[in-house]
Amino acid sequence: MKTSIIPVFIPHLGCPYRCIFCNQQKITGHKDVPTGQEVARRIEEYTREKARHWEVAFYGGSFTAVAAVLQEELLRPAYEALKAGKIAAVRCSTRPDCITPDKLARLKKYGVTVVELGVQSMDDAVLRKAKRGHTATDVERAVMLLREQNFTVGLQLMPGLPEEDRASLMATTERICALKPDFTRIYPVVVIDNTELADLYKEGSYRPLTVDEGVRRAAFMKERFLRNGIACIRTGLQATEELDRAVNILGGAYAPAMGEMVDSLRYGRQIRHLLEELNPDGTVTVAYNRKDTSRTRGYKNENMKIGPALRIGIKWMEDNSLATGVLRIETGRGTWRLHTDKGTRLRVL
Repeated sequence: MKTSIIPVFIPHLGCPYRCIFCNQQKITGHKDVPTGQEVARRIEEYTREKARHWEVAFYGGSFTAVAAVLQEELLRPAYEALKAGKIAAVRCSTRPDCITPDKLARLKKYGVTVVELGVQSMDDAVLRKAKRGHTATDVERAVMLLREQNFTVGLQLMPGLPEEDRASLMATTERICALKPDFTRIYPVVVIDNTELADLYKEGSYRPLTVDEGVRRAAFMKERFLRNGIACIRTGLQATEELDRAVNILGGAYAPAMGEMVDSLRYGRQIRHLLEELNPDGTVTVAYNRKDTSRTRGYKNENMKIGPALRIGIKWMEDNSLATGVLRIETGRGTWRLHTDKGTRLRVL
């Protein structure tokens, strides 16, 4: 059964810092702090629908920094719904430097099983410039504590922050792989109005990523995570009415179809690299599961340009006997299977 989220947003509350990129009101479309009664009402509204795997998620990035009394007020209705079988899980997001044994004991008491950390980067120079107020060591310590208490761990990354270069991006990616979180989210930087990053952009001291650059950095990170057995459950900010008003976004890698664009690039690279190595004669068939159609053929059919670019005829064909993420490449020199998430290829004929 597909997981469905009941979101509870707590913008800025409890956060001891104001990161240069942050404007939670614009990002989430929420500015008011909820009460326990509002959480209970929201759970009731959502769970009236048909049975689903419902999870209550406390978003905002610093849940465990909120006063303990308010944490418990918000968690209590979620825990009651969990015990009553109305929801299946409770999760929250917080800062790496706001994880302690006492805080984790409180989360466990109220049934929280998934904790996401806003990591953003594992380069201390990047973290300082972003005014995050924590270090890469804080991230490693937090993950260790979460693992000791058997929490499911998610890490959120933001490629494109000031001071990040190729070496920094690669080092961050490898350090995240070494931590082996259960899942990740990748949010290429977007310049949102009324933030310090917006001021840096306006004065010309910060050049944001283009959408294409954001797609390429996110694709690099996602591919490395997947090949290390780490799920990547989102790439790019989720569209909201606030974000979709052009006046709020000044620059950066914002595209509602970011996830599709990232996967399209990953699939296209792997198809192209294999065909370049094989240098086949005649027509090639690329077969894929129907669910992989847009990823395989490419965002706006971008990957269908591979054939003409290599001067190869390519037949694109659905084959639902293939698992999602697996492509079959048929050439006059043999048949291959590409496992796109693992980055592996196997000759089958």
